[in-house]
Amino acid sequence: MLMIIDVVRVSEKAKHQLLTLKRRTGILQWNVLCRWALLASLAERTIPPHEEIVTDSNVEMSWKTFAGTLDDAITAVVRQRAHEDKVAEDQLPQFFKIHLHRGIAYLLNSAQDLRRLVAMTSRVDKT
Repeated sequence: MLMIIDVVRVSEKAKHQLLTLKRRTGILQWNVLCRWALLASLAERTIPPHEEIVTDSNVEMSWKTFAGTLDDAITAVVRQRAHEDKVAEDQLPQFFKIHLHRGIAYLLNSAQDLRRLVAMTSRVDKT
């Protein structure tokens, strides 16, 4: 399956939000937080408002790093949601970007719940 973008980049504002998330949750990998953020936004049934997001931070990763072993699954989920929202193929990179950034804000607002989730999964892994 064709990837949506080659390189995932975030805005300076999103970088600071991600730094806060890293500190609050203990999750240190940008790609994990960004992946969770994207999926959190896609789970919301509303369409994010269109906005021009300047990806001016130094946080960037390849699609392969972002998606990891979930490459095909994430691509399929994004494409399905774009289809449902009647987004044209050439608009997929922008669609991805607005969902990623909305999701980062969602995670920041849910950091307390994320911290509990991380703690719970850490206990499960040790048993």
